[in-house]
Amino acid sequence: QVQLVESGGGLVQPGGSLRLFCAASGFSFSGAAMTWYRQAPGKERELVAVISGTGGITNYADSVKGRFTISRDNAKNTVNLQMNSLKFEDTAVYYCNTRIGLRSYWGQGTQVTVSS
Repeated sequence: QVQLVESGGGLVQPGGSLRLFCAASGFSFSGAAMTWYRQAPGKERELVAVISGTGGITNYADSVKGRFTISRDNAKNTVNLQMNSLKFEDTAVYYCNTRIGLRSYWGQGTQVTVSS
């Protein structure tokens, strides 16, 4: 059974940093691209960053390029999101996602709040 469990969210001041973690189980992790999404209040869920199964290919939303870094550890079945220079507009629930076949799997999300 596929499970994705996010952690690492919290309250941070503008300009600060947070590192999000997603622990995955129940599927062939090293063969799966992993994606971080976020959803702010009143807004649609948006893609933040994606990483290939080997970790060799990454892509980012324009809004986070140069500030966020996605990485993965295939030995530990984890995918991380390092977030630096956080802005008010980064406030959202962050979700870990993977697609296996035609099905999309989501974690429960972790709240990130950027506030002074």
